[in-house]
Amino acid sequence: MRQTKIFTKTRKEAPKDEVSKNAKLLIRAGFINKEQAGVYDYLPLGLRVINKIENIIREEMNLMGGQELNLTALQEKKLWEKTDRWNDDVVDNWFKTKLSNGTELGLGFTHEEPLTNLLKDHVNSYKDLPLYIYQFQVKFRNELRSKSGIMRGREFLMKDLYSFSRTEEEHNNFYNSMKDSYTRVFEKVGLGDYTYLTAASGGSFGDNSDEFQTVSEAGEDIIYIDKDKKKAINKEIYADEVINSEGLNKSTLEEKKSIEVGNIFPLGTKFSDALELTFTDESGSQNPVIMGSYGIGIGRLMGTVVEVLSDEKGIVWPETISPFDAHIILMSPEDDEVRQYSDKIYNELNKSMHDILYDDRTKKAGEKLNDADLIGIPYQIIIGKKTLEEGKIEVKNRKNGEITHLDESAVLGGKFKV
Repeated sequence: MRQTKIFTKTRKEAPKDEVSKNAKLLIRAGFINKEQAGVYDYLPLGLRVINKIENIIREEMNLMGGQELNLTALQEKKLWEKTDRWNDDVVDNWFKTKLSNGTELGLGFTHEEPLTNLLKDHVNSYKDLPLYIYQFQVKFRNELRSKSGIMRGREFLMKDLYSFSRTEEEHNNFYNSMKDSYTRVFEKVGLGDYTYLTAASGGSFGDNSDEFQTVSEAGEDIIYIDKDKKKAINKEIYADEVINSEGLNKSTLEEKKSIEVGNIFPLGTKFSDALELTFTDESGSQNPVIMGSYGIGIGRLMGTVVEVLSDEKGIVWPETISPFDAHIILMSPEDDEVRQYSDKIYNELNKSMHDILYDDRTKKAGEKLNDADLIGIPYQIIIGKKTLEEGKIEVKNRKNGEITHLDESAVLGGKFKV
């Protein structure tokens, strides 16, 4: 992709009403556009990152035996009344609307009810279970607080998986394996060193749940972490009894602000009882299905990466979710020989299956280098008159600023990834 062809442009300043670092940087770098508080568009660069995060999660969910589907966002009132979650006193962030005939509808903020209801037509026997079903879908929540950029939106993309098990043991085995799966996800997107498995309240779902909290001053939560064990406790349940049950030592725990990047809930039979999802076991008895839910906000995860890994120059993308593998910067666009050589490197790298962003704009060298640091692609391949004369290509590592000079063959062979 050539930068002269991208319709979005970098900006020196973010909108004055934007307060979060993630949104400021992503808007300035041309990844997102702010429509209104809590509502953002993902532009071509931003969508590339979203898609890469989504694919990392999809790979993990498939390894866990997950089956992907896509449920409708439009929700029927009568279904949610069965679990008392249509009630605004119970769920206070619904977006509700009406059809032309007066029928009330809601825009889904989660999908326990509709998926449980759907499975009544597909689950009858113990042979039909267990099932692990997930989707990537836009959710809608009428958030009162929308000041955290893409980390807290009124409209946002979420991965939600729901487990349906026959026994508590079967549920617990899957639930615990999902802790490991989520840990791998956060490692792959570059947040492994900062993210802690955190004991938390189950809220309306029950007594307990597990969160994945990433340490950051931009966070809205307070957790107490054990760095060595990579475990933490949310402040909402921080007590001696919980500390002991988690096998932690109060004297070693540190208080930190954090961002919740994922959560998993044991649901028991709350929804299967209300919606009458049962199965016949080996003895012929009817039993309610035991459920769990497992969520990751894709935009929130992207915003957290920016909050945690950016520096004073801009975004620093991990290789796994960067919109491109490398960023070619043409330093002497007015020089035909340099431009032709730069075009050649760009074309050859594209042929070798590398995904390259090419800054072929006729702008000053300093502006182009600043834009490259702002956009944050891991490797910058800098081609100018001096490097061409020396027979070397300059490669800069965006993360540590290290500059190396490589032969053309090394660059074309992907050796810039060091």
